[in-house]
Amino acid sequence: MNPLEFMLQALSEDIGRGDLFERVAKPADTAAKIVAKSDGVLAGMVYANALLEYLGIDVRWQKEDGEEFEAGDIIARLFGDSLKMLQTERTLLNTLAHASGIATNARRFVQKAPNLKILDTRKTRPGLRIFEKYAARVGGVINHRMGLDDCLMLKDTHLATLEEEELQSFMQRARRAIPFTAKIEIECETFEMAKRAMEAGADIVMCDNMEDETIKKVVAFRNQNFPHVLLEASGNITLENLQKYEALGIDAVSSGSIIHQAVWPDLSMKVES
Repeated sequence: MNPLEFMLQALSEDIGRGDLFERVAKPADTAAKIVAKSDGVLAGMVYANALLEYLGIDVRWQKEDGEEFEAGDIIARLFGDSLKMLQTERTLLNTLAHASGIATNARRFVQKAPNLKILDTRKTRPGLRIFEKYAARVGGVINHRMGLDDCLMLKDTHLATLEEEELQSFMQRARRAIPFTAKIEIECETFEMAKRAMEAGADIVMCDNMEDETIKKVVAFRNQNFPHVLLEASGNITLENLQKYEALGIDAVSSGSIIHQAVWPDLSMKVES
């Protein structure tokens, strides 16, 4: 779904069978501003622009995607039909607040561990993956896979279905079946499984919920035997414990909380004339 389709669907939730205010009020040329009432990192401009252009509302942004704002800052100024502006107010604010909340949380992760690649996950709200991952990217994190079609990840649930087949033979079949450019990542909970995954030809090994000492052991084995393999840590990674992973020698960490624990900043619209 492109940004305009996304925004029109969101707007339809408010418009329903028609705006009752429109039955009794006449349109007029109006100016308004979007004001921040708390701090954050702006995201959502791509979506906001699509809707505002469609409605014929002129927008003059005072902040850009990825730029930090403080309480009291003016985010944007709007000019256009008063009825259209009022009809889109909640959709516009919800979109900017939702995206900015994720971007703000993502920025905190990036700033906390600047020497690590910080990845998001597929723990997104149904129907909102592209939108939420866009917001995470604006905040500075790197998108992990978008879906099941851009990387073959073997999680514990997948591996449980392969018990009758050797991992190495499965990997050989997988290489013939998936695109040449697609990577294979294997989720591992123990050193032995990580060693087995590397020996079987994994491109990426995920150290899932591993103790620090186990991760160090995996890193040492990788460095000595399979230096081309990327190592990702995942599982209960939060802002509070993120920094320790910088010293473990891994390449990246992934955390679903970047998106699903994000808190919206407070944004409001004020009509000026």
